[in-house]
Amino acid sequence: MERAQPFPSRRRLLKGAALAALPYALLPDARATAQPAAVDYPGAEWIPATGSNYTASDRPYSYELDYVIIHVTQASYVTTLSIFQNPQKKVSAHYLVRSADGHVTQCVRERDVAWHAGNWDYNTRSIGIEHEGWIDRPAYFTDALYEESARLTAAVCDRYGIPKDRAHILGHREVPGTDHTDPGPNWDWTRYIRLVNFA
Repeated sequence: MERAQPFPSRRRLLKGAALAALPYALLPDARATAQPAAVDYPGAEWIPATGSNYTASDRPYSYELDYVIIHVTQASYVTTLSIFQNPQKKVSAHYLVRSADGHVTQCVRERDVAWHAGNWDYNTRSIGIEHEGWIDRPAYFTDALYEESARLTAAVCDRYGIPKDRAHILGHREVPGTDHTDPGPNWDWTRYIRLVNFA
Protein backbone atom coordinates (compact mmCIF):
# COMPACT_ATOMS: atom_id res chain seq x y z
CA MET A 1 0.00 0.00 0.00
CA GLU A 2 1.30 3.41 -1.01
CA ARG A 3 1.84 6.03 1.58
CA ALA A 4 -0.19 9.17 1.10
CA GLN A 5 1.95 12.05 -0.13
CA PRO A 6 1.78 15.09 2.11
CA PHE A 7 0.10 18.13 0.56
CA PRO A 8 2.78 20.68 -0.45
CA SER A 9 3.14 23.65 1.84
CA ARG A 10 1.99 27.11 0.80
CA ARG A 11 5.62 28.22 0.64
CA ARG A 12 6.52 25.39 -1.75
CA LEU A 13 3.50 26.21 -3.97
CA LEU A 14 4.45 29.89 -4.19
CA LYS A 15 8.08 29.00 -4.90
CA GLY A 16 7.03 26.65 -7.72
CA ALA A 17 4.73 29.27 -9.23
CA ALA A 18 7.53 31.84 -9.15
CA LEU A 19 9.93 29.43 -10.89
CA ALA A 20 7.31 28.59 -13.53
CA ALA A 21 6.76 32.27 -14.25
CA LEU A 22 10.48 33.07 -14.46
CA PRO A 23 10.91 32.43 -18.21
CA TYR A 24 8.00 34.80 -18.94
CA ALA A 25 9.41 37.47 -16.67
CA LEU A 26 12.60 37.44 -18.73
CA LEU A 27 10.73 38.12 -21.97
CA PRO A 28 10.41 41.77 -23.10
CA ASP A 29 7.23 43.55 -22.11
CA ALA A 30 4.62 43.00 -24.82
CA ARG A 31 3.75 46.69 -24.74
CA ALA A 32 7.32 47.63 -25.59
CA THR A 33 7.20 45.86 -28.96
CA ALA A 34 3.49 46.07 -29.71
CA GLN A 35 2.50 47.52 -33.05
CA PRO A 36 0.15 50.50 -33.00
CA ALA A 37 -3.53 50.00 -33.64
CA ALA A 38 -4.54 49.47 -37.26
CA VAL A 39 -3.68 52.27 -39.67
CA ASP A 40 -6.44 54.68 -40.66
CA TYR A 41 -6.24 53.61 -44.32
CA PRO A 42 -6.35 49.82 -44.87
CA GLY A 43 -3.29 48.60 -46.73
CA ALA A 44 -1.08 51.47 -45.64
CA GLU A 45 2.22 50.77 -43.93
CA TRP A 46 2.79 52.47 -40.57
CA ILE A 47 6.12 54.32 -40.33
CA PRO A 48 5.55 57.06 -37.75
CA ALA A 49 6.91 60.57 -37.82
CA THR A 50 8.61 61.68 -34.62
CA GLY A 51 6.21 63.17 -32.08
CA SER A 52 8.23 66.39 -32.31
CA ASN A 53 6.90 66.98 -35.85
CA TYR A 54 3.13 66.99 -35.33
CA THR A 55 0.51 67.98 -32.75
CA ALA A 56 -1.49 65.31 -30.92
CA SER A 57 -5.20 65.98 -31.25
CA ASP A 58 -8.62 64.33 -31.39
CA ARG A 59 -9.90 65.28 -34.81
CA PRO A 60 -12.57 65.53 -36.09
CA TYR A 61 -13.85 66.42 -32.60
CA SER A 62 -11.16 69.00 -31.83
CA TYR A 63 -11.09 70.40 -35.40
CA GLU A 64 -13.44 69.77 -38.30
CA LEU A 65 -11.77 68.26 -41.36
CA ASP A 66 -12.50 70.21 -44.56
CA TYR A 67 -9.58 69.59 -46.94
CA VAL A 68 -7.12 67.16 -48.42
CA ILE A 69 -3.87 68.88 -49.35
CA ILE A 70 -1.72 67.41 -52.12
CA HIS A 71 2.06 67.77 -51.87
CA VAL A 72 5.10 66.68 -53.86
CA THR A 73 8.11 65.84 -51.71
CA GLN A 74 11.00 67.30 -53.77
CA ALA A 75 12.90 64.32 -52.31
CA SER A 76 12.94 60.54 -52.53
CA TYR A 77 10.56 58.33 -50.57
CA VAL A 78 13.32 57.20 -48.18
CA THR A 79 14.63 60.74 -47.65
CA THR A 80 11.12 62.01 -46.93
CA LEU A 81 10.59 59.36 -44.24
CA SER A 82 13.91 60.32 -42.62
CA ILE A 83 12.87 63.99 -42.64
CA PHE A 84 9.59 63.13 -40.88
CA GLN A 85 11.55 61.17 -38.28
CA ASN A 86 14.06 63.99 -37.65
CA PRO A 87 12.89 66.16 -34.71
CA GLN A 88 14.92 69.10 -36.02
CA LYS A 89 12.85 69.34 -39.24
CA LYS A 90 9.45 70.27 -37.71
CA VAL A 91 7.49 68.86 -40.66
CA SER A 92 5.30 65.84 -41.37
CA ALA A 93 2.33 64.66 -43.41
CA HIS A 94 -0.32 62.08 -42.69
CA TYR A 95 0.56 59.98 -45.74
CA LEU A 96 3.36 59.44 -48.24
CA VAL A 97 2.76 57.79 -51.63
CA ARG A 98 5.71 56.13 -53.38
CA SER A 99 6.17 56.88 -57.08
CA ALA A 100 7.17 53.48 -58.49
CA ASP A 101 4.29 51.39 -57.17
CA GLY A 102 1.86 53.73 -55.37
CA HIS A 103 2.70 52.19 -51.99
CA VAL A 104 0.97 54.19 -49.24
CA THR A 105 2.72 54.86 -45.93
CA GLN A 106 0.99 56.50 -42.98
CA CYS A 107 3.25 58.71 -40.85
CA VAL A 108 0.77 60.62 -38.67
CA ARG A 109 -2.64 59.49 -37.40
CA GLU A 110 -5.55 61.28 -39.06
CA ARG A 111 -6.78 62.39 -35.62
CA ASP A 112 -3.50 64.30 -35.11
CA VAL A 113 -2.40 67.56 -36.76
CA ALA A 114 0.46 67.01 -39.20
CA TRP A 115 2.67 70.02 -39.94
CA HIS A 116 2.47 70.10 -43.72
CA ALA A 117 0.56 73.14 -44.98
CA GLY A 118 2.62 76.03 -43.61
CA ASN A 119 -0.61 77.51 -42.23
CA TRP A 120 -1.85 76.43 -38.80
CA ASP A 121 -5.55 76.86 -39.65
CA TYR A 122 -5.19 74.64 -42.73
CA ASN A 123 -3.04 72.13 -40.83
CA THR A 124 -5.80 71.69 -38.26
CA ARG A 125 -8.52 71.22 -40.89
CA SER A 126 -6.78 68.98 -43.42
CA ILE A 127 -5.19 65.65 -44.22
CA GLY A 128 -1.80 66.07 -45.90
CA ILE A 129 -0.69 63.61 -48.59
CA GLU A 130 2.89 63.77 -49.85
CA HIS A 131 3.86 62.21 -53.18
CA GLU A 132 7.39 61.10 -53.92
CA GLY A 133 8.86 63.16 -56.74
CA TRP A 134 9.90 66.55 -58.02
CA ILE A 135 7.54 69.12 -59.55
CA ASP A 136 9.74 69.47 -62.66
CA ARG A 137 10.09 65.70 -63.26
CA PRO A 138 6.69 64.46 -64.48
CA ALA A 139 7.97 60.88 -64.86
CA TYR A 140 7.55 60.56 -61.08
CA PHE A 141 3.78 61.01 -61.47
CA THR A 142 3.17 57.39 -62.46
CA ASP A 143 -0.15 55.68 -63.09
CA ALA A 144 0.32 53.75 -59.85
CA LEU A 145 0.96 56.95 -57.87
CA TYR A 146 -2.14 58.68 -59.27
CA GLU A 147 -4.39 55.66 -58.82
CA GLU A 148 -3.35 54.72 -55.27
CA SER A 149 -3.33 58.35 -54.14
CA ALA A 150 -6.80 58.88 -55.61
CA ARG A 151 -8.11 55.83 -53.71
CA LEU A 152 -6.58 57.20 -50.51
CA THR A 153 -8.05 60.67 -51.06
CA ALA A 154 -11.48 59.21 -51.87
CA ALA A 155 -11.40 57.16 -48.65
CA VAL A 156 -10.45 60.22 -46.59
CA CYS A 157 -13.19 62.31 -48.22
CA ASP A 158 -15.77 59.58 -47.60
CA ARG A 159 -14.71 59.18 -43.97
CA TYR A 160 -15.07 62.89 -43.12
CA GLY A 161 -17.71 64.05 -45.61
CA ILE A 162 -15.25 66.18 -47.59
CA PRO A 163 -16.55 67.02 -51.09
CA LYS A 164 -14.46 65.45 -53.87
CA ASP A 165 -13.81 68.66 -55.76
CA ARG A 166 -11.08 71.23 -56.36
CA ALA A 167 -12.48 73.52 -53.69
CA HIS A 168 -11.67 70.88 -51.05
CA ILE A 169 -8.81 68.91 -52.60
CA LEU A 170 -6.07 71.52 -52.79
CA GLY A 171 -2.50 71.77 -53.92
CA HIS A 172 0.01 72.99 -51.34
CA ARG A 173 0.54 76.13 -53.44
CA GLU A 174 -3.14 77.03 -52.90
CA VAL A 175 -2.84 77.27 -49.13
CA PRO A 176 -2.95 80.93 -48.07
CA GLY A 177 0.42 82.28 -46.96
CA THR A 178 2.51 79.44 -48.38
CA ASP A 179 5.65 79.96 -50.45
CA HIS A 180 5.49 76.43 -51.92
CA THR A 181 4.66 75.69 -55.55
CA ASP A 182 3.82 71.98 -55.32
CA PRO A 183 2.35 69.89 -56.76
CA GLY A 184 3.41 72.06 -59.71
CA PRO A 185 2.32 72.46 -63.33
CA ASN A 186 2.91 68.81 -64.25
CA TRP A 187 0.33 67.49 -61.78
CA ASP A 188 -2.75 66.47 -63.80
CA TRP A 189 -5.62 67.81 -61.70
CA THR A 190 -8.35 66.84 -64.19
CA ARG A 191 -7.18 63.23 -64.19
CA TYR A 192 -6.69 63.17 -60.43
CA ILE A 193 -10.13 64.52 -59.50
CA ARG A 194 -11.74 62.12 -61.99
CA LEU A 195 -9.87 59.20 -60.38
CA VAL A 196 -10.90 60.34 -56.89
CA ASN A 197 -14.55 60.46 -57.94
CA PHE A 198 -14.46 57.02 -59.57
CA ALA A 199 -12.46 55.34 -56.77
